[in-house]
Amino acid sequence: MPSFRRLLCATSAAIALVLSASHSFAQSEDPGDQPGLVADDGYELDPEWRKQVVYFRTTEPPGTIIVSTSERHLYLVQPGGRAIRYGIGVGRDGFQWQGLLAITKKAEWPDWTPPPEMIQRQPYLPRFMAGGPGNPLGARAMYLGTTVYRIHGTNQPWTIGTKISSGCFRLVNADVADLFDRVPVGTKVVVKQKPEL
Repeated sequence: MPSFRRLLCATSAAIALVLSASHSFAQSEDPGDQPGLVADDGYELDPEWRKQVVYFRTTEPPGTIIVSTSERHLYLVQPGGRAIRYGIGVGRDGFQWQGLLAITKKAEWPDWTPPPEMIQRQPYLPRFMAGGPGNPLGARAMYLGTTVYRIHGTNQPWTIGTKISSGCFRLVNADVADLFDRVPVGTKVVVKQKPEL
């Protein structure tokens, strides 16, 4: 009888471990935001996604933000035919969009309230999360018009350069803090799915 009990306990523990691993794997494979993860400060971005000044042709005036979802870059237009280019994560297939908006609000270490449509797709998400290092909006957020979309930081730097979000644009925390300090509320934001010519 004791050996049967030990076998039952071992089997139960193994099942619990498999279920726990399956749940963790399912969440890690989900393309949405993942709360509670804190970025590894030692993560090295690929050079393609690092902030840099580039030559950039546009008719938009300096101070305008241009997002190219196809390139996965955000440009802050500068004088003299240049722009500061940041690597970004963009909306996954079916969640990309284009348009002309303005920054209507800025927040440091913003709180996160997932919109109802996101909760419907990902019911395990919290209904509210206070701002901080484990918050999926990261260190800063800039709200776009009256939409649910934002330019924000991320605690998942490995997602920069990917199509993974629900339509927001994410930058590593250092880059979003840099951009946040450079642009005021009212900044024009042009979102394009095709690159600049």
